[in-house]
Amino acid sequence: MRFDIITLFPELLAPLLTSGITRRAYEGGLVDVRLWNPRDHAEGNYRRVDDRSFGGGPGMVMLAEPLFQCLKAIRAERQEASPAPLVLFSPIGQALNHTAVAQWSESAGAVLLCGRYEGVDQRFIDQFVDQQISLGDFVLSGGEIAAMALLDAVARLQPGVLNDEGSHQLDSFNPALDGLLDSPHFTRPEVWQGHAVPAELMSGHHARIERWRRDQSLQLTALHRPDLLLQARADGKLSRLDEAALQPSSSGTATAVGQPVYNGASKKL
Repeated sequence: MRFDIITLFPELLAPLLTSGITRRAYEGGLVDVRLWNPRDHAEGNYRRVDDRSFGGGPGMVMLAEPLFQCLKAIRAERQEASPAPLVLFSPIGQALNHTAVAQWSESAGAVLLCGRYEGVDQRFIDQFVDQQISLGDFVLSGGEIAAMALLDAVARLQPGVLNDEGSHQLDSFNPALDGLLDSPHFTRPEVWQGHAVPAELMSGHHARIERWRRDQSLQLTALHRPDLLLQARADGKLSRLDEAALQPSSSGTATAVGQPVYNGASKKL
């Protein structure tokens, strides 16, 4: 798997490749990342990569020609029978989610274009960009953070990267959790500032622990991401016990197992 990243600031991505547990993917060659600066493919003494926008307005626009020459160099080096898709991080792109990340993790990779300033000359987008991706309804200074998010999400799904091969299967949004949110987690000490770890997790009863985690997952999803819960129900993923865990108690909170529900900040509800 290979990702070529077109960026005016390659130094922003360099630490990602040498830090944290996902560095195993990059150092081991599971995810081959190569950084390309379009300024190296620009003409003139100043290696200009941007200019003012036709029609006026604030900000600068990335020039098409340096990007084209950079892309040509990438294609020549990759030498693929079927060219890898060129992906632009953009507000109009499809929002990145677990399903898309899983698909990318099983692909041969892509060329990632990190836009800057007011954006990229539309003529280059129309002619060469195959797909656009967004992280959400907000604007960043450039596409580098989005590229790092995609790379990190893909890298941790590669075999041997995480200490526990199956740990990512219990992540939020994973099909192993039926697309729901993960349950809360606790570690030592057993009592911290007067707050004890839930009794179910200390019981040593595996079935009871799994039921508690499932109930918490269901209730957290209902509270914070009801859309995910509705999708799981529509897909037939919820059992009779699952539905019982979602029934409100007399206090109005779903507590079928007789324990407090924890929200995303681990506060009791």
